[in-house]
Amino acid sequence: MKIHRYMKKILFFLFLVQCFAWNIVYAQDTAIKEAEEAYTKENYNKAIELYENILKSNGESAEIFYNLGNAYYKAGKIAPAILNYERALVLDPSDADVRFNLQMARQKSIDKIEPIENFFLTDWFNAIQNNAAVDSWARMGIVCFILFIGCLILFFFSRWIRLKKAGFYLGLVFLVLVIFSNIFAKHQKDELVNRTHAIVFAPTVTVKSSPDASGTDLFILHEGTKVSVKSTLGEWSEIVLEDGNVGWMPSKDIEKI
Repeated sequence: MKIHRYMKKILFFLFLVQCFAWNIVYAQDTAIKEAEEAYTKENYNKAIELYENILKSNGESAEIFYNLGNAYYKAGKIAPAILNYERALVLDPSDADVRFNLQMARQKSIDKIEPIENFFLTDWFNAIQNNAAVDSWARMGIVCFILFIGCLILFFFSRWIRLKKAGFYLGLVFLVLVIFSNIFAKHQKDELVNRTHAIVFAPTVTVKSSPDASGTDLFILHEGTKVSVKSTLGEWSEIVLEDGNVGWMPSKDIEKI
């Protein structure tokens, strides 16, 4: 009898948990539909407010960041649009639509900074890495590792020479895939955890040679420009541009990706 009562309590608790989860999903779907409806009706400020609330209540989402970026772009707010497109790419670097819209938004920014050319192998590495998100690379690494173990078993225990050769060569292929999948996953995870890039939000900001208002003026940046934050000192951040220029600017004028 006691066991029966305990089972009833457990089942009732599980039922409550499931109902709570359903309510969360329903509320989230309702909020997303409301935001999409506001966007369709060109009420972009309302859509922005709704998408921002969804992010606050449900956490980061590449899809919501993308939709929020679109709403900001339609509202004529380029810096927030670029920021949210960049955040969407951090979570899902394989999304071609986000990349296209990001390029469109960047064309509306004032600063046109030519990035330093990378070694061609670095460009290849980044291009391959950006074909999938961190979770996809992690899953691929696990699957390839299991297949690698299977090939080892085939190589060591098969009596057929052809199967041994197949196990050996396929094992090498899967081992290489395991290594690169883990490298890609680790690199993308580092970008997720250590957000070192930021977007300039001030309409105009003068970059200084030192973390002080009396420092020498180096160059001027405008809103929407992407920078890399090298270090911080008090209320100042040392930033690096894609063309290699370095300077200091107030931390309040940038927003971390």
